[in-house]
Amino acid sequence: MKAHFGTGEDEWARFAAHWQDLAQDRYAAERGTCRLRRYGQFTLTPATGSLAQLPDTPFVQPDGATPSTRTPTGTSPPLTDAFVADPLLHSIVALLGHVAGALDSAACWIAKVHPFRVVARAGGEGQPTPEGRHRDGMTLVSSLLVGRNNATGGRSTVFAPDGPELLSATLAEPASLLLSDDRRTLHAVSPIRPLDSSRPAHRDVLVVTTLIPA
Repeated sequence: MKAHFGTGEDEWARFAAHWQDLAQDRYAAERGTCRLRRYGQFTLTPATGSLAQLPDTPFVQPDGATPSTRTPTGTSPPLTDAFVADPLLHSIVALLGHVAGALDSAACWIAKVHPFRVVARAGGEGQPTPEGRHRDGMTLVSSLLVGRNNATGGRSTVFAPDGPELLSATLAEPASLLLSDDRRTLHAVSPIRPLDSSRPAHRDVLVVTTLIPA
């Protein structure tokens, strides 16, 4: 992804710095894991590449989502203004809009944007997907690795709806991107643990999901 966008190390470091300004995810905390996040949604017009932020609304999974993934309303703090204005975010979401167009035809998409940090405390573990194997009720689901620190694990797996594993990979290099057709697959991520058990670990990802407006 860095090569695709011509992103230099300074630009990537600026983008990654947004993950220092996330807030506690109460949904994950209630399930025994430490996850930080923010959330916002945009309209995306693939023909022009235009991206427009929608008003802040609580995150609610669509009807096609696995029931266990439904996040209680009011638990997702909004994106910061600095993150919304970052040109690399706009480039990433515009690219994902074109990819979604390969799965379905739409003049406009809704893009739901989730920066996540999963934390494993010293000697413990962190759960990127505390809900387990699931579907988000979208068209396209993407996970972009922003960075890892002192972390092992965090293996992403995509499954067929009837159970067989289709793909499994650990996003280890920053700017690695995993895409899946959410209409036809399920996905999950294994726990992370500290490489050095005396120190905490974290894994930062940008999850963007797209769907056609109702």
